[in-house]
Amino acid sequence: MIYFVILMLMCFIMGLVAVASNPAPYFAAFGLVVSAAVGCGLLASHGVSFLSLVLFLIYLGGMLVVFVYSAALTADPHPESWWDWSVMANVSVYVLGVSVAALYFCGGWNMMNWSGVDEFSSLSLWRGDMIGASLMYSSGVFLLVLVGWVLLLTLFVVLELIRGLSRGALRVV
Repeated sequence: MIYFVILMLMCFIMGLVAVASNPAPYFAAFGLVVSAAVGCGLLASHGVSFLSLVLFLIYLGGMLVVFVYSAALTADPHPESWWDWSVMANVSVYVLGVSVAALYFCGGWNMMNWSGVDEFSSLSLWRGDMIGASLMYSSGVFLLVLVGWVLLLTLFVVLELIRGLSRGALRVV
């Protein structure tokens, strides 16, 4: 199981590198989907399956719609692909930085935290992620409303930045 988790962590990091290194939104969308799917798989492997499913549905259902809409507004006739020199230079710098950080932080306290949320309570009637979800909706209502407001504000900011000097849908194509 530990090797599978390490493989998923490496795929997660490579997905984030793909998002950060590619300036074209068309190719960076694949890295975003890979990162979201592998991140939710990591959560599910640690026993937080309900939160993983909710995160996957909300993230890919909501934020990728905004991402696709903003990518459609930035029509680039010749986007840079994965094998362009500038993208490969960015990828190599990011992979080198992640490798140096991994060597620096390897060992120590972070190597002991590989247990799942349900590993220490074998006879419990409640799962850890179900209790967390109920607390999120009962005690964290203010935080949920705040996060929803921030996401709506982010939508308007992204659409305003993408619009630029044109007139939105009334522009000449």
